[in-house]
Amino acid sequence: MQEFFILKGIILEYYKMENEKYKRYNNIKLAIGIGKGTLSFIFILLFVLLGYSTLLAEYFSEYISNSYLLFIAFVFTVGAVTGIIFAPVNYYTDFYLEHKYNLSNQTFIKYMLERLKGLLVSIIIGVPVLIFFFYVLNRFGSLWWLPLAIGLFILSVVLGRIAPVLILPLFYKVTPIDNENLPADKAELKSRIERLSKDAGIKVENVYKFDMSKNTKKANAAFTGIGKSKRILLGDTLLDNYTQDEIETVIAHELGHYKKKHIIKNIIIGTVTSFFTLFLVASLYEYTIGFFGFNSISKIAALPILSLWGAVIGLIQSPFNNILSRKFEYEADEYAVTSTGKASSYISTLEKLTEQNLADKDPHPFIEWFFYSHPSIKNRINALKKFIDKGNNPSLPGELEFEGN
Repeated sequence: MQEFFILKGIILEYYKMENEKYKRYNNIKLAIGIGKGTLSFIFILLFVLLGYSTLLAEYFSEYISNSYLLFIAFVFTVGAVTGIIFAPVNYYTDFYLEHKYNLSNQTFIKYMLERLKGLLVSIIIGVPVLIFFFYVLNRFGSLWWLPLAIGLFILSVVLGRIAPVLILPLFYKVTPIDNENLPADKAELKSRIERLSKDAGIKVENVYKFDMSKNTKKANAAFTGIGKSKRILLGDTLLDNYTQDEIETVIAHELGHYKKKHIIKNIIIGTVTSFFTLFLVASLYEYTIGFFGFNSISKIAALPILSLWGAVIGLIQSPFNNILSRKFEYEADEYAVTSTGKASSYISTLEKLTEQNLADKDPHPFIEWFFYSHPSIKNRINALKKFIDKGNNPSLPGELEFEGN
């Protein structure tokens, strides 16, 4: 009996240490994220208030006569300086910390190459957006936000259509899931995907895997794309380390987002929010530029003020966006359980993903409310238990019960 209590104490101590590790990892990343955002805001604010924004614009105006080239040079310079200032912080969070907690498979060279590719893609997409923004600012005056919002909506639709086909393959090897690339212990997975996909109204050939393991030991899945490019993406770290039942429930969860029309809802809500946000930013920007010593909204040196108001409004909107996101995740969880009848497998998957990704199992309620786009594992499991205890869909195949209950 004494040996039992000793063993129990060792197990409890181990889980306590593990939970502390999860919290330490997440708290470090959260603290750095908050600090980085705060410092970025202060940096831009001082950049404008102390007159450096005006000095930089005047310096470039001595060598560049074209206003568009002057604007691009101004933006790139501010972006480059900001990138250099925060490079050590980005290295710490994205490379050092991930290796310290044994979550990364990247070498330093691969880490730098991935960042370089990301930067190049951002430039290719971002430069036309910047030029369009500067054009509508000068062309439409106080109403610049409206054509910009329309243009950004069109761009988001285009990116949603091409990103899975053209952009994602730049970073990962993406291959369709079929019988040839499935291991023997997952031979039935294809037929299960076919059944789930048919029930959700999506074609089965739109399920792909990508080599997530080239960068990280974490596992993940996602539903992405618009129209014919919509697809389910499963990381190879998920396919290699989870059972057929567990993977089936993950796919069901992603299909739940499609079945519950979360993609369409996000597009509609995101579009309305985008228009309203740009309207607010434009109004506040025009109302406050006089305080900073500017008399024209198209003054290049004044434009960083836009990012200040954007940051403030984004901070206010963030918890409300996360509330909606968590609601959609709960709904997709329920669909995963009811469409497969494998509640135990789904709970097992959530727990394994939490441990594999070092997610905080039980964050402070305010932290979860404000920062988390996904519910914590504790709240997800509790929500699923309540959902099933209410007797939802008891006639579905499989056992809708939890192990140990």
